[in-house]
Amino acid sequence: MKPSNILTKIGSTILVLMTFSCDSYLDVNENPNNPEDAPISGLMINSTYESANNVYRVGDITSNYVQYLASPNPASASDTMEPVSNNNTWFSLYNVMTDLVVLIDKAEEQGASHYQGAAQVLMGLNLSMGVDIFGNMPFSESFNFETVTPKYDTDEELYSVVMDYLDAGITNLQGETTASLGDDDFIYSGDVAKWIAFGNMLKARTMIHQKGLTGYNDTAVLAALDKAFQSNEDNAQVSFFEQSINPWADVARDNADLLLGGWISEQFIQALDGTSYEAIDPRLKLMVGTTDADEFVGTVNGLGRGNAPEQGARSTLVEDQYYTSITSPILIGTYSEQKFIEAEATFDTDKTRSYQAYLDGIEAHMEMLEVPQLEIDAYLESSSVDMGESVFSINDIFKEKWIALFLHPEAWNDARRFDYQYKDMTLPANLNPDLSGQFIRRLSYPDSEVSRNGNNVPSVTLLDRIFWDAE
Repeated sequence: MKPSNILTKIGSTILVLMTFSCDSYLDVNENPNNPEDAPISGLMINSTYESANNVYRVGDITSNYVQYLASPNPASASDTMEPVSNNNTWFSLYNVMTDLVVLIDKAEEQGASHYQGAAQVLMGLNLSMGVDIFGNMPFSESFNFETVTPKYDTDEELYSVVMDYLDAGITNLQGETTASLGDDDFIYSGDVAKWIAFGNMLKARTMIHQKGLTGYNDTAVLAALDKAFQSNEDNAQVSFFEQSINPWADVARDNADLLLGGWISEQFIQALDGTSYEAIDPRLKLMVGTTDADEFVGTVNGLGRGNAPEQGARSTLVEDQYYTSITSPILIGTYSEQKFIEAEATFDTDKTRSYQAYLDGIEAHMEMLEVPQLEIDAYLESSSVDMGESVFSINDIFKEKWIALFLHPEAWNDARRFDYQYKDMTLPANLNPDLSGQFIRRLSYPDSEVSRNGNNVPSVTLLDRIFWDAE
């Protein structure tokens, strides 16, 4: 995407945000200063851009739970898995979904089926992110403005809604349209074929969460994968630029300015530096920074930095790496993730295909990071990575997928399905005693939701599981 086009698009985004605001389902009072209409192009700009930001927002919450990150402060709530009120993320999800409801309706009225289809795919994405962290959520009564206390739909019901949106979106993207997507689409710049592939990739992601449950079907997952991404060129992502920098770059910049954040967990460092596994992973130096002594040293989750200084003695996110440059993309869905989905889906029925998909997933992620080919080959040929089909296990798939999903919220979905059984992943120090020595399974509902809609908010604990997180 050319910088001039990006600048044009972000200018349009700012204009839309200034002139039109689709508030969450909780705000029903009319504002005479806001227009009651917005063009579908403006809604598409905001929806694609903010959907990517929602991936960041959820990933920012979950990255400590899967031990990508660790707090430099001892007994930090994010590390020790305390209940936290994630009001902003809740509202951000609902604000985007509210815009998408309007966009879907307006696009249908105008016969703009490609806009309608893309919006339905994005609805599936945002709704699934919400369900995966909160479980039951208000949805069926949330966008008709008939009540400020909508009922909660169950997580299992909402997963069916997600699939319905993805199926409808793919169908509409394949139909005739009165208006074509273009520069108002921050993800694919109007490439409808890639939107269709993205919808199918999300279908496969949604279905693989339910592996082992009644109704799960490997064949359906593989059918979706056959129509999904073909290479890294199809990755669903939103790129940033100097006037609106990547939020992870902002974390790295803040840390450099002693607003501490983005410290790397010891678990992640040791999984890649040859401590937990035999192979030294060449991706590590492209993903996180070193100490002043040019070493990789992580922070123990829950303990904080101890006697270490604020800079120089621990690995952190640093500026200008793949995930943290100003213009780095927020990755929504990737070809490497898709290959690991394929590896899991075929593990029990076609181990040869599963093993190849596992290796392909590693290679795709390394190529995305631009690891030199000699280093890719050396890693793929190491005995702890290319262990052979006969001893290849589901643990190997989850381990490599965890690395490839760095900072992405999907990693927490996998961690819970895998029961956190990554090698050497231990509970954080100073763990929330209410968890009784177990890993967190869900988020608590935001305080704002409890205060406004308390009669409908389900009573849950942090150990209650989302329906797909079967024991």
